[in-house]
Amino acid sequence: MTKSILFLLSAFFLISCSEEEVNLPNTLTKEEKEEGWRLLFDGKTTEGWHLYNKGDVPSAWIVKDEELFCNPDTFEVDHGDLVTNEEFSDFDLRFDWKISTAGNSGVFINVQEGEEYPTTWTTGPEYQILDNLGIHKEYLEDTTHWAACLYGFQPIMNQVTPKTAGEWNHSRITQKDGKITYWLNEIMTAQEDLTGENWKALIANSNFKSFPAFGKATSGKLALQDWSKGVSFRNIKILEL
Repeated sequence: MTKSILFLLSAFFLISCSEEEVNLPNTLTKEEKEEGWRLLFDGKTTEGWHLYNKGDVPSAWIVKDEELFCNPDTFEVDHGDLVTNEEFSDFDLRFDWKISTAGNSGVFINVQEGEEYPTTWTTGPEYQILDNLGIHKEYLEDTTHWAACLYGFQPIMNQVTPKTAGEWNHSRITQKDGKITYWLNEIMTAQEDLTGENWKALIANSNFKSFPAFGKATSGKLALQDWSKGVSFRNIKILEL
């Protein structure tokens, strides 16, 4: 074999390895690192997260196959929503998720933590995670409950159906000066100004009006909702704006 052929084969191997590394889950590309992105989940531990209002205690949230997995089959540890140790205000958040059949979970933003707040959803607006294809039809009659909705407040802006249960979806949430935008699989699904009068009116006419702190903050923790039949996340990364 000639030296030129060996050189070409070696170059091809190096390029292939480089491309493979870029596509590994729970990693950042060189460009993302330069832009300031950082991972909120390293694929190995739950470092940077804790159970809401309980701290760093053994919980149903485990790392399995490089996924942040809410294990429904454990009873000797605490269950509940998982929240970041840090708080965020202006950000671009991206993450992948997959849900079990008929599953129902969510991601909350601007969560306030304290004994006066019994759950994450008493303060933080939700990005709905749902198995639209497997959930019972009666649930879908309320179009503000579909996957990628601003849960309880708006139908999705553009029609998009999440992938089948057990398959990965890609989601994005941005917040800038209190203005939030949601995406599912690259399609915009919701927008709202959390500082505007429309948002106040929506809350006043919703089931959340009983919670004085709901939807008022434009900074806080991020939370992943516990689901009794299992939900997984990966590639959770954030760029602070």
